[in-house]
Amino acid sequence: MVRLARIATCCLNQWAMDFESNRLHILESLQKCVQQGAKYRLGAELEVSGYGCEDHFLEHDSMQHGYEVLAWLLDQTTDMDLLYSVGMAFEHRRVLYNCQVFVLHGKIVLIRPKMALAENGNYRESRWFTAWSKRMTVEECRLPAVLQKYATNGICSPIGDAVVHLREASIGAEICEELWSARPSNLSMWLNGIDIVTNCSGSHHNIGKLNARFQRVQDASSRCGGVYMYTNHKGCDGGRISFDGAAMITMNGELFAQAAQFGVEEVEVITVTLDLDDVVSLTGSCRSSLVQGDAAPRYPIIRVDFSLVPDLPANCVVSLPITPFFCSREEEIARGPAVWLWDYLRRSSQGGFFLPLSGGVDSASVACVVYSMCHILHEHISKGTGDPRPLEDLRRLVKEADFTPSCPQDIAGRLFQTCYMATKNSSSETRERAECLARLIGNRHSVVNVDGIVQALLDVATESCGKEPQFKANGGTQQEDLALQNMQARSRMVTGYALAQLLPWSRGSSSSLLVLGSANVDEALRGYYTKYDCSSADINPIGGVSKTDLRLFLAYCVRQFNFGEALNPILSARPTAELQPLTDKSGAARAQTDEEDMGMSYEELGVFGRLRKLESCGPVTMFRKLANLWTRERGLSLDTIARKVQYFFTQYAINRHKMTVLTPAYHVEGYSPDDNRFDLRQFLYNVRWPFQFAAMKRAQRELEPQYPDNASTAPTDDEDEPPRKRSR
Repeated sequence: MVRLARIATCCLNQWAMDFESNRLHILESLQKCVQQGAKYRLGAELEVSGYGCEDHFLEHDSMQHGYEVLAWLLDQTTDMDLLYSVGMAFEHRRVLYNCQVFVLHGKIVLIRPKMALAENGNYRESRWFTAWSKRMTVEECRLPAVLQKYATNGICSPIGDAVVHLREASIGAEICEELWSARPSNLSMWLNGIDIVTNCSGSHHNIGKLNARFQRVQDASSRCGGVYMYTNHKGCDGGRISFDGAAMITMNGELFAQAAQFGVEEVEVITVTLDLDDVVSLTGSCRSSLVQGDAAPRYPIIRVDFSLVPDLPANCVVSLPITPFFCSREEEIARGPAVWLWDYLRRSSQGGFFLPLSGGVDSASVACVVYSMCHILHEHISKGTGDPRPLEDLRRLVKEADFTPSCPQDIAGRLFQTCYMATKNSSSETRERAECLARLIGNRHSVVNVDGIVQALLDVATESCGKEPQFKANGGTQQEDLALQNMQARSRMVTGYALAQLLPWSRGSSSSLLVLGSANVDEALRGYYTKYDCSSADINPIGGVSKTDLRLFLAYCVRQFNFGEALNPILSARPTAELQPLTDKSGAARAQTDEEDMGMSYEELGVFGRLRKLESCGPVTMFRKLANLWTRERGLSLDTIARKVQYFFTQYAINRHKMTVLTPAYHVEGYSPDDNRFDLRQFLYNVRWPFQFAAMKRAQRELEPQYPDNASTAPTDDEDEPPRKRSR
């Protein structure tokens, strides 16, 4: 007899602490599984509460609400002929665990706790949970009162590291980080002859992360032969990170199902029928694995009288392998932040977005992300066969009960407002570029002049100081110049927030607009922006994206959306803040450029950022790595490299305080300097780094014999400190 298994995994758009919506999504996914003939359904990590509850997990109410949701689900599904698992927090002997709970016919079959907690980057699960350390051990868990009638043994159900044996198949479980650990749980399960290993995950989006995720899943199922089921959340569940879905099912290293990576559908279920005898065939050919399996420690077994064989002949057709799909870097930037923006907008119930549009790469990128959101929405709605909720939400936001967009511009015209905020230092070129892009996107656009506000601030400063500050081009000092630039920048922030509230009012709407920021990850790392300027906003969709990737993204928008008329001039222009006079005292034209102001290129900033965060380099280690790299690739002298590294760390230290007020940004890049959640470091430094820079000087002398063509005299003590250009 052929051993068939009809199994399903899903992606749900959950919202942290929204137990009502979350339970309805879970139930809907279970109903879809039944409709598709599935016999087992895998749910995502902590799907009952939402993954991002963080310190809410410490509250008794949150635990109780989770138990109440599970009790409700058990009541709703008593008659469902479906084995399913849900991700939720569960307490046992006063210890809180992150668990996958197996349920069948209204009974709690097994509570499987997570055995390896995620502790890197955005993850700090041990703040709330404890890892289950007792491998291959099961205990009796006395269920909370609200769940005791669903127990399998009096008022208790088993909790621990066990496997479930069904009539024709066996299922083992691991949770998210266990797949990434040095000794993944699935290895022991394969050696125990388990047919199906499940992974309920909460893995946020990073550019290129899906490729690595798929490689892990593929390797897991190919090592000894087996079925590996992976699920994930999708969308923004209330914070800076966004989950990118892409649930998948593999067998023997081949992919049989893959959910969409990005999308606005709130409940997505993928189902396959697999022949488990194919697992046996592959396993039998791995003789060394069979020997190891014979000696492997044995898992406790939870026996369940249930079959995964599909009921209907139509569902017995064995699924065929498919080719995995991966987005390009540009597509990930186009779609990931766009879906995050949509979730944030519909859940905050604001009237749309407001963006100060300068005509440069950064603000143009944000505008294109908003257009991409409109494009995704229109694409979904125009199919007419998917989830109706995006259209319902859209109609609610625009306050038009019968609105159906005919193109993305229809959505942008109702949800998106841009504004070019000019001063006497602004050029006609940037103004024209901003107007052209707004016209192609189809959004409302206005032009205002903030010189009056700037002049009022200047008058107050002049009266208080007893003299009028001047730009450096007009004979002023660096201190005066920066203060005058910052007056303009901060005036735009205040103006932007005022317009975000008043423009909807002027059209008779009671809603306000969410203000979008447009500072990229490189400028945040360097501190190249004014504190409380237009970088201060409600949210920032590109705050985790590098300048290099943004330029690739805009080139993608030229091809994908036919925006070349607006974006090609932006891409060909040199980035500029346009905060200094366009002419000097003599009347000669002058240009302010970002890279000249920063003292380094965007490409160099990206290198510094990755070494600082991803490779955990301090000044000395960074210098040594770059000495090896840049002497050969760029022909730079050791002196030059040392000065560049010193200058970067000096500017980083001077400007680190700005990270404490960094606008919440979509997390997508591994070297983000976000102080609030991701990059936990001090914000007050000795900006001279005396001990570290002295050690770097010694390292430079040590390396000179290795690089004789790039060696030069070490800088003298007076040359030690790079220029301390401070931007407030």
